[in-house]
Amino acid sequence: MNTDLFEIIRTTRSMRRLKPDPVPAPLIRQVLEAGTSAANGGNMQTWRFLVIRDPAIKANVAQWYRRGWHEVVGPRYRAGAPAPGSSRDRFDRMLAAAEHLADHLHEAPVWIVPCLQGGTHTRTSGSSIYPAVQNMLLAARALGLGATLTTLYLLFEKEAEAALGLPDDTHSYAILPIGYPVGKFGPVARTALEDVVFTDRWGEKWSDI
Repeated sequence: MNTDLFEIIRTTRSMRRLKPDPVPAPLIRQVLEAGTSAANGGNMQTWRFLVIRDPAIKANVAQWYRRGWHEVVGPRYRAGAPAPGSSRDRFDRMLAAAEHLADHLHEAPVWIVPCLQGGTHTRTSGSSIYPAVQNMLLAARALGLGATLTTLYLLFEKEAEAALGLPDDTHSYAILPIGYPVGKFGPVARTALEDVVFTDRWGEKWSDI
């Protein structure tokens, strides 16, 4: 297990190609415990985590994910420029991996679906669930498990959440497919801090000197 926090942060890439090999339950428990250690509004802990291994449920939800990729998201990405900090070749490889996930999501051995229960779901609601998601992604990386945060299925939110069997007062915020990665972990590709950080006023160039 890797315990170097900053190395884990720098190398927690979206691992979209996963082996179908079973993931031991104790490892998933560690990932979930990391999630429930996260910050959340008022410590009310309205989060709920649905762990899915059932092939039938995964197949039912995955059809909506696959449709969202092939009909909406995939064509949009392919028509656009590479992501900031990425070459055309690297971006194309990312798209190929994303399409692989769309076609094979149901084969990931475990899904974790982070949800919030009760209340009104607003722009700020994610502050009580996405910190848990990031903790789980980092924990998975530390344990040598591949994972990615994806919300693409929410293009068909009503249908997908019905397939997940969620009650009316509960909404999902992502799917985290988890498994042993086919590829290797490596550094993420991001733009320089100087391109995205300002000092005191918007547009004022940042410097740590």
